[in-house]
Amino acid sequence: MTATIFSVETSEERAEALSAAATAVQGGRVIVVPTDTVYGIAADAFSAGGVRALLAAKGRSRQMPPPVLIYDPSVLPGLADRISSDAQALADAFWPGALTLICHAQPSLTWDLGETKGTVALRVPDDELTIELLRQTGPLAVSSANKTGRTAATTAEEANSQLGENVNLIIDGGMRPRNRAEGTAAQDIAPSTIIDCTGDVPVVVREGAISLAEIRSVAPSVMTRDEWEEQKRQAAQSSLQNAGGSVAASSVEQSQAGETESKDSGSPHDDAVEPIKPARQAAPVSAGSPLNGLVTASGAQTQAIDQLRTEGAHFVDTKRVSDQTKPLSVSDARALVFGED
Repeated sequence: MTATIFSVETSEERAEALSAAATAVQGGRVIVVPTDTVYGIAADAFSAGGVRALLAAKGRSRQMPPPVLIYDPSVLPGLADRISSDAQALADAFWPGALTLICHAQPSLTWDLGETKGTVALRVPDDELTIELLRQTGPLAVSSANKTGRTAATTAEEANSQLGENVNLIIDGGMRPRNRAEGTAAQDIAPSTIIDCTGDVPVVVREGAISLAEIRSVAPSVMTRDEWEEQKRQAAQSSLQNAGGSVAASSVEQSQAGETESKDSGSPHDDAVEPIKPARQAAPVSAGSPLNGLVTASGAQTQAIDQLRTEGAHFVDTKRVSDQTKPLSVSDARALVFGED
């Protein structure tokens, strides 16, 4: 298969390209589209076969599920569950834009994005062409248009050189992002900022186009991964120390009781209290930990982790109550997230 490249320079070409792209997506095929950051490889989020083809084209496994693009913030409640106030505030402030929010997924939706551990990463792109396509197709599973380990495509030509044999068509929307400074290399283009909103506090999973200062101006409680890890370490240490203190108090009480008995009975000795060992500090994150390397400023590693979230930045082993409602059909799910035709 060799991808067909569609230009969008005229209104007629734009209409033809969008129609062909929508038809391909609805048929379970994979396409490449320009976004407000880089070019993306896209498939119908409700097509398990399309998502599998997307991951195969990139050379990725189900452990790296793709984010989902939506056309409007109003779609958020249709796909996400238990949306925190911080997540809603961030969506209101930065959508459309280069911000991806990881939320709990609606459990009743019958889709398969991979091993998401009950989460979904959502974004509204700030690009008229992409928005127009999303209005026709509904939610799209979209990842950066590149083979794993290579730089994300910022032109249709770069996308074609990497993925042309694995996708149905490519929409040529020119160089991305549109405001790209002259001489800026593709590998220096900032991806979207990713924030995990599934825990008690939001955590930055990937630093990107929207700065931490901008994020905190809307949600002051947002933590970097390093800050979250330090908080977690301190909490673990405090817990161990508190546990140690309780053991020490109990040992002292037992010892004092023993001393009283010894004095009363004329015992020739007093039992010594065994010293409590100091609380062991939490071990640092190992090189093999899933937390290691989640946040990176730029380069190939950034591209490699743009979908890593498995259990979110928090990696908390939570047990969700199984949903007892009847799962929505694909047609019902489509109606829920982008309206009836």
